[in-house]
Amino acid sequence: MGGVTRVKMHDGEIQTSPELVRRLLEGQMPEWAGLPIELVVSYGTDHDIYRLGKHLAVRLPRISWATDQAAKEANWLPRLVPHLPLAVPVQLAMGQPAAGYPFSWSVYEWLPGKDASSGLDDLNAAAVDLADFVKALRKVDRSFAPQRQRGERGGPLAERDQQVRRSIATLGTRIDAAAVIDSWEESLGAEPWTGEEVWIHGDLLPGNLLTTRGRLSAVIDWGSLNTGDPACDLIPAWNTFSGESRHRFRTELTVDSPSWLRGRGWALCQAVMAMPYYWDTNPGIVEQASRALDQVLDDTDGS
Repeated sequence: MGGVTRVKMHDGEIQTSPELVRRLLEGQMPEWAGLPIELVVSYGTDHDIYRLGKHLAVRLPRISWATDQAAKEANWLPRLVPHLPLAVPVQLAMGQPAAGYPFSWSVYEWLPGKDASSGLDDLNAAAVDLADFVKALRKVDRSFAPQRQRGERGGPLAERDQQVRRSIATLGTRIDAAAVIDSWEESLGAEPWTGEEVWIHGDLLPGNLLTTRGRLSAVIDWGSLNTGDPACDLIPAWNTFSGESRHRFRTELTVDSPSWLRGRGWALCQAVMAMPYYWDTNPGIVEQASRALDQVLDDTDGS
């Protein structure tokens, strides 16, 4: 099957193309098959997104582990969206494997905007807007939520300890390993979360935050949606914010010291696990993770 020119990031990765999208639509959703199809360029890791006409997007998993995300979003997002102050993806249709493509795929409403790495005019305003979103998500009734599995986001940081240490060792001299280990161990030693679990997005990286006219407008990529320790959704403090805006984000969410340290640990965990895996294949992800790790190491405000 023909594919767009792409560096392979994963074993078992599937290449996609506009021609493939056209064939899938012709076979299953012919009412949309005549619309223009254009690849959305991004440094995403597990899906290819194609803009379909002006108002739609087609989302194709590139790897098997991403194939459950569309079903998760279809199941849970309609229940969450009435409570949230920012837009989320709206799924319109689910397609089935066909035309040599082995996975289910989906069509969504197009969400306009730039990602938060370049589209924010006022980081302090963004800190307030994102904190309001996180607070709203946390308040949603979790009685119907899925059961979190061991190792998933929102659990104890200790569940990631071996993976983090292995990634640090793999990175070697590319990072200040001693400083990273010190920071990680400080987060591991923080008082654990003993309150009620809450809904968490689990992946509030800049690429998953959309902006329009300089303000936050939408939150996408809900594949890590779960319930657990609310500190997991503090990662924007080191991935999107810094200095005054980081302090504003913390203040708006009323984050105590142990939660701050655990959140910082989640930011470190994501960064050091992404860097060696994507070092040679996804420079955008590596650059973002490197910046986040620098912010983590510069942040001594755990008290």
